[in-house]
Amino acid sequence: MTSTPQEEGGAVPPSQRSGWAAFIKSLASVSGDLYSMTAPPFILSPVSLTEFPAYWLERPDLFAAISEGVDAEDRALRVLSWFISTLKGQYTSRNEKMGSEKKPLNPVLGELFYGNWPDMNGRGETKLLVEQVSHHPPITAYYITNESRHLTLQGHNAQKTQFSSGSILVKQVGHATLTYHPPGKEAEKYLITLPRLRIDGIWYGAPYIELTDNGYIQSSTGYLSTLEYKGKGYFSGKAHSIKATFTSLDNPRLSVVVDGQWDTVTKITSSAASKHAKGGATFTDVTTPKEEVTVAS
Repeated sequence: MTSTPQEEGGAVPPSQRSGWAAFIKSLASVSGDLYSMTAPPFILSPVSLTEFPAYWLERPDLFAAISEGVDAEDRALRVLSWFISTLKGQYTSRNEKMGSEKKPLNPVLGELFYGNWPDMNGRGETKLLVEQVSHHPPITAYYITNESRHLTLQGHNAQKTQFSSGSILVKQVGHATLTYHPPGKEAEKYLITLPRLRIDGIWYGAPYIELTDNGYIQSSTGYLSTLEYKGKGYFSGKAHSIKATFTSLDNPRLSVVVDGQWDTVTKITSSAASKHAKGGATFTDVTTPKEEVTVAS
């Protein structure tokens, strides 16, 4: 009888099922970090970790539009909208292209990746520089800038992984800082934390990512976005769910709540004392085509 993806190892190529079974046993026997483990060939990605920061800018118009905010509240809401719109590319794109989540290539120390998104419709050119600054453990640093819009994004990312209850749990180590600094004005900064990941589907050989726990975007202008990531459970819930609450340290009355799925559409479900967020309005929509990075030579 032919195996189905819902059966143990059902999505694994028949020629590699014995190797996948041995890999699962190895996962279960490791008590520490999994980064040094060698995965079976069918689960390996041809994409290097140094290419992953390009996912931040697959919707460059939204990044550039942050600078169009008329005041600090408007810009902080635009930062939140842009960030939620990056999640689909960062955490589901390998499933769409390759059929399941894949283990990326571990870059060599000092490996560089250059890319850009050209100026279109006055948004300005956005440039990307990535460097692998550590090999063991893998740490990737990146710098993204749109000079004409006075925007920069810089950060670093590493992972600590462990196997628990049939899933791989990933704690992302690092953060990103977005800066908006128009000439003659004080710079605005946004500290962005990275979500924790739970990789499910291991038993079937068809891994996929769910985001878990909470994340935060804290602005230097006093606005805080608290993001609650809620995935599909065994018996209830929707995959890739998110709830974001936008508040102000200076205005306790201000509260904006965004709900939905970060891989499709989110909406503003409630809004109080906000000049820019209207209840019932669509907040993010990533069902439209994305824009790939142009790799620089």
